[in-house]
Amino acid sequence: MIVGAPRGLQPVTGTTHPLSAVQETLSPVPDVTASCHIPNSSSSSSGGGGGDKEVVLTNGKPVETSSPASASSLLNRLQLDDDLEADTLDLYASTETRDLFVTVDDPKKHVSTMETYITYRVSTKTSRIEFDLPEYNLRRRYQDFDWLRMKLEDSQPTHLIPPLPEKFVMKGVVDRFSEEFVETRMKALDKFLKRVADHPVLSFNPHLNAFLTAKDLNKRQGLALLTKVGESVKQAAGGYKLRARPPEYCVMGEYLDTFNQKLGTMDRIAQRILKEQTEYLVELREYGSVYAGWAGSEDALTRPLEGVAGCVSTCCGAMEDLSEGMSQELLPVLREYVLYIESMKNVLKKRDQSQAEYEGRLEAAVIRKQEEKTPVPVEVEKCQDRVECFNADLKADWERWQSNKRQDFRQLLTSMADKNINYFEKCQSAWESLVSQLQDDQAENTNETNCD
Repeated sequence: MIVGAPRGLQPVTGTTHPLSAVQETLSPVPDVTASCHIPNSSSSSSGGGGGDKEVVLTNGKPVETSSPASASSLLNRLQLDDDLEADTLDLYASTETRDLFVTVDDPKKHVSTMETYITYRVSTKTSRIEFDLPEYNLRRRYQDFDWLRMKLEDSQPTHLIPPLPEKFVMKGVVDRFSEEFVETRMKALDKFLKRVADHPVLSFNPHLNAFLTAKDLNKRQGLALLTKVGESVKQAAGGYKLRARPPEYCVMGEYLDTFNQKLGTMDRIAQRILKEQTEYLVELREYGSVYAGWAGSEDALTRPLEGVAGCVSTCCGAMEDLSEGMSQELLPVLREYVLYIESMKNVLKKRDQSQAEYEGRLEAAVIRKQEEKTPVPVEVEKCQDRVECFNADLKADWERWQSNKRQDFRQLLTSMADKNINYFEKCQSAWESLVSQLQDDQAENTNETNCD
């Protein structure tokens, strides 16, 4: 598996083992920690003076360069792809090619003497030969989804595992058995399982098969061998330090930091807006009740006052819909991608550890060859293969993640726009109807006065 790298840096597969040379000296290498070792070019294609320029949130797609470039110029080359067709055309997740369909729905509350918990129905339809039946319907609770994710992370360490919603909530602040909370969590679990089922590698993991088919996950045996693959990666790079992260992965890391900062700012502002909308809604309801009470004691103004009370009530309903959309659509998506960033950073860290182990073992092997004339150790070749695997899997998952992100945020922003338009249209329509009613009443009163 050959993985390309930006020109100016030698790719892992292109690195000639120093042990293959008969007379080759090894220059001492300083012991430094992992860093983004990218030459700072003062004349980039986007213009000079990029060092002090604010980091721009871009697509994060690495682009091959003809020469070493600065971090800022590499970031500027990450262009946002506005081609809707390219995003929607997913070769792995298209309906025509998919052969595994999963759904999470029908939450149910279970109360026992020991605990109270929620289970969800997990429905599976498939034509794969790995499954004994074409359809399955099982009930799973949150800890079963958590088990699946941990097994995927252990057995597929080179891949990006989709995040789960947080398990713990603040007691007294959020009721984890409330209908709204359960509905939000169910949607998040459904999205998690669909992302796993649509993945070209994760969907074939035997732990996923067990999750979708086994009645009792605790009794499922025979999966320890695949888990050992992940354990070997966890133990890798013990005591080794990465000399320099390749530029393309530095770009990924910088993009994730910038994106995380943007999401954090959006989340804080959205939380404040939601709080203000809730407080405004309380005041608005009280405001409307004043007009309704006044109408009962003022016969001459009954219709106008009732009309105002009705308009305020309509505005309250529209505000409730707007706030619900923000709390159940916007905030969960922002939080999901914050967790996605943590997962991606974790994969990047493991990739760096594998590269550090490879560099350390290679250096040690060169020293031993010079002293003892020994052949190339098998461990060095295995480390090189592991780094290549990390690079290929990480790049593929990065592209998939970027495509999903664009689709998710396009849908989210479109829904936000529609909900805001609906809110203002409902309010405008209510007040316009009141104005028309008041004008008609005034015309009738005028006619009656003229007749008298």
